[in-house]
Amino acid sequence: MKLIRNTLIAASLLAGLSTLSFAQMGPAAGGEHMAKMHEHMSQRHAQHLTDLKTQLKLQNEQEAAWATFTQAVQIPAQAPARPDRAAFDKMSTPERLDQMQAHRAKMDVQMQKHAEATKLFYGVLNTEQKKVFDSESLRFMHGMRKASHRHH
Repeated sequence: MKLIRNTLIAASLLAGLSTLSFAQMGPAAGGEHMAKMHEHMSQRHAQHLTDLKTQLKLQNEQEAAWATFTQAVQIPAQAPARPDRAAFDKMSTPERLDQMQAHRAKMDVQMQKHAEATKLFYGVLNTEQKKVFDSESLRFMHGMRKASHRHH
């Protein structure tokens, strides 16, 4: 669960940072930059899952649970659609806050799905695999924390 939560936190941080870049670079460059960041994040996520699977040494009877888990925690193929900047700029502060809260609610729903999938997968792991999963998710969280501090 922590792994997924941190993946989502990282995605949110990257999206927030790309918003700042977008504001400075203009719409065309910002969209391209966002797409590159999303692609990089997707590649790192896929590699992390590959490494985790290797370290877990899954048994044949755990493969179906792994497939379900990885499907549930995939990063979408495309970066989330950005709100129209011109429309956002014309909104009042309360309207902007409402839009931000609506976006956060969508992220919370996604996080809940990821958390449930992680808990189900974690339940099929043996004691040693759980230790590996816990260790790797903690290592990943520390990496995300360092990355978020570099951007502040």
